[in-house]
Amino acid sequence: MHLLVRERHGIDDQDVAEDLGHAPADVVFLSFSDSDLLALERAYSRLNEQAPTGAGFSLRLVSLARLRHPMSVDLYVEQTIASSRCVIARLLGGVDYWRYGAEELRNFCSRNSIPLALLPGDARQDARLEEWSSVEAENHSRLTGFLREGGPENARRALLLMAHLAGYGDDVSGQPAALPPAGIYRQTTADFSLRATIVFYRAHLLAADTAAIDGLADELEKSGVATDVLYVASLKNPDVAEWIQRRLIETQPDIILNATFFSARGKEGASPLDVAAVPVLQVLQPGVTASAWAESGRGLSQSDLAMQVVLPELDGRISSSPISFKSETVPGDAARHMPFQPGIAAAAEQALAWARLKKTPSREKRLAIVLSDYPGADGQTAHAVGLDTFASLESILKAVKQAGYDCGAAKSPTSRALVGALCEDLPQPCLSLNDYNELFARLPAPFRDAVTQSWGTSAEDPAVQDGSFCLKFVALGNIVVAVQPDRGSAQDRKAQYHDPDTPPRHAYIAFHLWLRHVCQTDAMVHLGTHGTLEWLPGKAVALSNQCAPAVLRGALPVLYPFIVNNPGEAASAKRRLGAVTIGHMTPPVMKAGLDPDMAELEQLIDEFAEADGLDRRRGAILKRDILDRATRMGLLSESGVKAGEGDEAEALARLDAYLCDVKDLQIRDGLHVFGQVAPHAEKLAEMVSSVAQVPQQTVATLIEASADAEMKALLAGLEGRFIQPGPSGAPTRGRVDVLPTGRNLFTLDPRAVPTASAVELARTQAKQILLCHLQNEGEPLQSIVIDLWGSSTLRTGGEDLALALILMGVDPTWDASSGRVSGFEITPLAVLDRPRVDVTLRISGLFRDAFPAQISLFDQVVEAVSCLEEGEDWNPLSARVRNLEGEARKIAGARIFGAAPGTYGTGIEDALTRSNWEDQSELGQSYLDDNDWMYGGGRDGTRSSAALAQNLARADAILHVQDHAETDILESPDFAAHEGGLAAAAALLGADPVLWHGDTSRADAPRLRRVENEVKRIVRGRLANPRWLAGMQRHDYRGGAEIARGLDALCAFASTLSVRFDQQFDLVFAATLGDDTCDAFLKSANPQARQAMRTRFQDMIRRGLWHPRLNSVSAMLESGSE
Repeated sequence: MHLLVRERHGIDDQDVAEDLGHAPADVVFLSFSDSDLLALERAYSRLNEQAPTGAGFSLRLVSLARLRHPMSVDLYVEQTIASSRCVIARLLGGVDYWRYGAEELRNFCSRNSIPLALLPGDARQDARLEEWSSVEAENHSRLTGFLREGGPENARRALLLMAHLAGYGDDVSGQPAALPPAGIYRQTTADFSLRATIVFYRAHLLAADTAAIDGLADELEKSGVATDVLYVASLKNPDVAEWIQRRLIETQPDIILNATFFSARGKEGASPLDVAAVPVLQVLQPGVTASAWAESGRGLSQSDLAMQVVLPELDGRISSSPISFKSETVPGDAARHMPFQPGIAAAAEQALAWARLKKTPSREKRLAIVLSDYPGADGQTAHAVGLDTFASLESILKAVKQAGYDCGAAKSPTSRALVGALCEDLPQPCLSLNDYNELFARLPAPFRDAVTQSWGTSAEDPAVQDGSFCLKFVALGNIVVAVQPDRGSAQDRKAQYHDPDTPPRHAYIAFHLWLRHVCQTDAMVHLGTHGTLEWLPGKAVALSNQCAPAVLRGALPVLYPFIVNNPGEAASAKRRLGAVTIGHMTPPVMKAGLDPDMAELEQLIDEFAEADGLDRRRGAILKRDILDRATRMGLLSESGVKAGEGDEAEALARLDAYLCDVKDLQIRDGLHVFGQVAPHAEKLAEMVSSVAQVPQQTVATLIEASADAEMKALLAGLEGRFIQPGPSGAPTRGRVDVLPTGRNLFTLDPRAVPTASAVELARTQAKQILLCHLQNEGEPLQSIVIDLWGSSTLRTGGEDLALALILMGVDPTWDASSGRVSGFEITPLAVLDRPRVDVTLRISGLFRDAFPAQISLFDQVVEAVSCLEEGEDWNPLSARVRNLEGEARKIAGARIFGAAPGTYGTGIEDALTRSNWEDQSELGQSYLDDNDWMYGGGRDGTRSSAALAQNLARADAILHVQDHAETDILESPDFAAHEGGLAAAAALLGADPVLWHGDTSRADAPRLRRVENEVKRIVRGRLANPRWLAGMQRHDYRGGAEIARGLDALCAFASTLSVRFDQQFDLVFAATLGDDTCDAFLKSANPQARQAMRTRFQDMIRRGLWHPRLNSVSAMLESGSE
């Protein structure tokens, strides 16, 4: 019998090993909590002071945060634990959070007869802690109680019991003394109209580590906010929850500042803080020093991000500022929370702004409603994914007027009037140059210097006319509606949209200073997904007062209606702006259907199927007629049939399948209007219910409730009230839990990625990819490049990452108690029964920022698989790095690439937008130049053009996966910049990989299509579909913008792929500018978009990328300006 061993690796292997160099001690106490260490340090000091001979035993306190790496544990056991007489370890989260260390302590202490107690660090039950301990159960229980109850006396007694276990003295420790799990730390005596409550951990109080909390309370009182400060053992404790709810009902605060971690949601789905019905600011206390934070681009470690940002978002908390950092200490020693005054001031100012929002009467409140200028193209003002911004604006203005806001004496403007004022009228003066310069001088000096260095003086900004900045806005009483200006010059705006190194130009800064200081705005509503403020230079999270978003937003409350299916970019708005992202519905959907000619062809195929067995002669005539028609219409080639190849029966079968594929395509039926139920919403309900296996009426009721919920949530936010949290995801993928919309969006814990369900769904897709390649190419898939996006990872729980691991013959492992990824195991080849695939990831900027642990995990997998002793045909990765060492191995083993740290996009978006490229090779080179930055394995911040080129040149396939039906490959040019950019780069290198576009919108039935075929399918099913065009024509200016945007995407693919799309350009032209009705609509609703389309079509002809079938097309384009 042969045993096949699965090689297992823990996720802690990715941490850096270090030697703490701690001298041995009689008692060694280890904990993840600095509060534990500080409390025992204080108690030990008092024991030494109280006895003439001192405490009588030596004590070593050590932070487990510095002992994550297995080698660190081994060194510590050998150098420190080996000479100890008693070891106590308090493990937050149980054994699995420090499994290797717990196992080593158990084994070593057992062999050497050293008393060991592994204690729980929280309320979670883990029977292994007591099982693996060697102290008696009664002593284990008392140690647990002493540390759980806390306080100076319990800490003293815990030390006495540890000393006894170490062989020093009798057991005189007694029993733990119960302390209140919650209470009042400070009670205000101030008589202010505004009131705040701060909630913090009791452990910090018991460790005398409250300087930052005191500083925050003092700052609030100095700002005129009466402040109570409450301590809690844990908000999850039922007794604490009941006490704090009573307290909040009694005191009725206007704002809550929470300094506890994690989510406090109970079984009912609510946090005890919800009872106050006011916003809850989540203040941050990073577990690093101020200097480490200052140097960090990410802002928070992965664990701090999860505990202090992601999990609190489940409770609907609003991200605030860091109020403290850890003190500088010797490695492994306990550190205190040192107050951070700039963060304290920022948090207090933010709290004051939200509290004022609650107290200020609606009639006196001043609001700014901001529209995006993304992507900066002509005819694309006020772009928002899936949203008719102008119709939504009209709807919101009516709602706030009915709610008592001062919207001016005139009747609320229509969406058409708003289009005229914000898109067609000339900019208006808003801020004088003198006033701007005075306000600008108050901003942080480093920020000012960067702006001046990049853009020169304020007078040089092109928006300055006659001594004032002129911008597009409409003033309606106390409401200002304005278009957010470009962050950079008009020529560079797309290139700099996600560029963190270039600060915004003066006009952009003037806009935000004007809103805050001249308009004296109380709250900003950013309408739709998404703007540019959250993408300005600065940290990814836990921003400093010099980060551009913080500089320009100040303390202004931000409410951000955001499409519910985009968790990634919503998270950026929440974490970098402190925004409340109010999820709104996706547009209604419908099946694409078939145009009359295609429908007639389908009918002929049905007739052929009936006649084929009964009247062979008639069947043959029908078959020939069908194939001839399909050839003339271009459908036969679109279905994958090449001229002269295959038999007619196969061609007919492919044609039939293709017509069904187009007919069943889900497309948008118009756009969503915020706060309104879409026409034909029942079709969306039907689709969602079929996928989710939920009754259609249930889904329909939730969709109908969404309209009212969206507007109520926005009004509640403007009134300074709490907005209930809700998940984000794609309804069409069966995510009924995201309905009703109108809730403050949250995402999943990144430490759980990839989830177990994501792995199972990815298995099906992996089998499909491997089989498809084997059938089409005649040999197993050896190398693949996967284009991996952060938003899809958040939506799916990491299906794309799971796919990459499965292709390599690796499975993630999870912590049984928390569901978080704990490591991975390698499947033996005998079990795998196929070659391993060499996988390269091209990661998006959002993935890079949100998933550092997953980057490290994948790099660990690459390293482990590359070290396997397997043949080249079975493990190409191993063969490619074998016998290499040092830098050569590091380069050869690089499998994670992306844009430079802190930058976003692929680097070719600007060229595609401005059409300023010469040939496809230039686009390919630009892609290579901007995406050769390596990640993982200590490579972050380094680049290698050779490494990227090597991996791309030998790739058998390139894959991008679309995970929901609410978007498609022609939604925006961004898909072409990624998928087409990789293709252009591969072509430049002389490679010819298969270009695959995966479709997992039906998770149980993934599809795999070639990119060019997917483009053609979407042109047929949506872009040239009269039904889709009719839906867009219901939306005036924004509908015209969506039509033009689809053409931009088609042109981008024509520019980057080595295939022709003549038929597709013919179809789109005929359905838009070549159609009298659609052309008249564009000319009336959005003439800028129409002109942009004319320019695009002409550019394609000029470049030779489109040879129109009709000679009259060029003449029509030339005369189309009339």
